[in-house]
Amino acid sequence: MNIVLLVFVLLYLVGTLGIGVWAGSRIKNTEDFAVAGHSLPLYMVITTSFATWFGAETVMGIPAKFVGGGLREVVEDPFGASMCLVLVGAFFASRLYKMKLLTIGDFYRKRFGVPVEILCSIIIILSYLGWVGAQITALGLVFSILSGGAITPAVGMFIGTVLVLVYVMVGGMMAVAYTDFVQMIVLVIGMSYIAYYSASLVGGADKVFNLATEREWFRILPEHTPKDWAFFIAAAITMMLGSIPQQDVFQRVMSAKSENAAKYGAIIGGLCYLAFAFVPMFIVASSILVMPEHAEELLKNDAQQVLPKMIMDHMPLMVQILFFGALVSAIKSCSSATLLAPSTSFVENILRHLVPGLSDKQLLLAMRISIFTFTGMVLTYAIMSQGTSIYELVSSAYQITLVGSFVPLTFGLYWKRSTTQGAICSIVLGIACWIPFMFAPQLGEFIPILKGIDEVYPPQLIGLGAALLGMIAGSLGPQLILNQCNLQSEAE
Repeated sequence: MNIVLLVFVLLYLVGTLGIGVWAGSRIKNTEDFAVAGHSLPLYMVITTSFATWFGAETVMGIPAKFVGGGLREVVEDPFGASMCLVLVGAFFASRLYKMKLLTIGDFYRKRFGVPVEILCSIIIILSYLGWVGAQITALGLVFSILSGGAITPAVGMFIGTVLVLVYVMVGGMMAVAYTDFVQMIVLVIGMSYIAYYSASLVGGADKVFNLATEREWFRILPEHTPKDWAFFIAAAITMMLGSIPQQDVFQRVMSAKSENAAKYGAIIGGLCYLAFAFVPMFIVASSILVMPEHAEELLKNDAQQVLPKMIMDHMPLMVQILFFGALVSAIKSCSSATLLAPSTSFVENILRHLVPGLSDKQLLLAMRISIFTFTGMVLTYAIMSQGTSIYELVSSAYQITLVGSFVPLTFGLYWKRSTTQGAICSIVLGIACWIPFMFAPQLGEFIPILKGIDEVYPPQLIGLGAALLGMIAGSLGPQLILNQCNLQSEAE
């Protein structure tokens, strides 16, 4: 156990906790808690947007997938994830900002009514289990590594989660924004220096690029078959489009103090994320040259351990402190907002209808209680999901929002003829067609025709296609029938 390193990391965690609590002292109402009072300047919108995706999967999950199969294995994240923020900034931020909403669910209520608001909010809340679970899983891994196994992953998950929970409950989005700003500075400095040090260990960055070229890691396009292209496109759009109707993305962007800050903060933050996501990939690629035998063995058994192993065994204490400081920064920045987001959605878009007439003070208390409850659920889920890769936990989280919430949001903003009936048809049809394909391995035991169907047709593409069909047919169908009836009445 490296006591010095563990102490430094704990001090860092306590320090960021203090920043979050200080930010929480500025909370006066639910608007401050949910969207930081629409007060963040452009530079803070950039850092908090950048922090949206830079979490455990970026530092450990993505590099593991990259060295396993190249860029084609990480098309979902970082490529799809970064483009999500760019698309939000380019096509959604301005229109939503003008509406002065607290949650993304508020849009569904204003555009389509309460039933659609509740349906989409439930979908969005469910999607956070996998995402937050991945961050908590990584926290457990960090404490286990730092303690030399003395702290089990489950206990590590509990410790890390409590430290994040405190400042999120106290400070809400205000705390998230301020801690993101500090944590992203630590992250960029720390990971950049580690990349530089890694290159020096192997004799220069060109050696790493040569290795990547030899192993064809830079190949991004799939094999030229319909099936491979279908799964490639499905992977690309899962986070690119499925993350657009997410509450945490909405909160970060809508916390801006102006429409332009919301728009350009998301675009710049997304592009910065795409560029910087290559740094952990470079570091893990260099590890294969630094410790070839250990790296190859870990890649076969647990690729997520490659980077921490190289840092612990081949780098000095100062670099280790920088790495774990950067890693904890990434995890905390992601997990804090994603604990806040579903809790805010639940209170604002579901509890309000179950218990009408709550005061602003009561809503603020309900949000804090909801955060505590949701955190307990996610911690349980993360402990039960031990053994599932961080990347898979993240990538599976956004299929349900892609097939259930994306189409109503986009058509609601851009198609005047979209109706409540169309939105409901889109949600129901999208999810109903997605479920049999998504859960084919389990359902195939009872329904033989479904066995292996998920390996032939991408579930999220089937669900998205059905959602589009439902929106168009559900919106135009009743109108066409009404017009036909009117024509018949006039003819008679």
